[in-house]
Amino acid sequence: MLGLRSTIDNAILVNMASPYEIRVFGDPVLRKVAEDVTEIDGSLVELANDMLTTMYEEPGIGLAAPQIGISKRFFVYDLGDDEGPKALVNPVIAESDGEWLFEEGCLSVPGLHWEILRPKQIHVVGYDLDGNEVSLEADELLSRLIQHEFDHLDGVLLVDHLEGDERKAAMKTVRELFIMPPEEPEPKKRLFGGLRLP
Repeated sequence: MLGLRSTIDNAILVNMASPYEIRVFGDPVLRKVAEDVTEIDGSLVELANDMLTTMYEEPGIGLAAPQIGISKRFFVYDLGDDEGPKALVNPVIAESDGEWLFEEGCLSVPGLHWEILRPKQIHVVGYDLDGNEVSLEADELLSRLIQHEFDHLDGVLLVDHLEGDERKAAMKTVRELFIMPPEEPEPKKRLFGGLRLP
């Protein structure tokens, strides 16, 4: 990849602040289907580096472009293994198999987690930041991470995977936390001569 790892290593050494703010539930960009990336160039690599810096600051293990307000089909991730940070451009999940129930959270719905059922294994194709075709067999955590970020590219959020009463309760919590303004305390009534006005 075009300098992805070295740029991020340097960014961490100089302790840069997050270049982007993570968009949270209620932001319309999170519900849009992202557009394909048409050109893989230095500006996309720079954006990917900035996204990784933002992701590490949160901290997270994956971040899709729509989560920073950019409606393009790519995401970055880092499982903290020997592979280091990666990016996947215009991904397509070609196959999936099995089931795996696992507690999942999201940087765009911070502080909340739910058990989500997803395919255990997937085959995904796309491009890296050098424009090379990528074909990847992913299992368990990597599979889940890719599916989660892929959802963001299609305007799907974690709560969309919940059903019934669990979904209703989750939506109520999410709306209260991210959409509804906090209730303002009722103003105190003035007292005159020891009397309280109605």
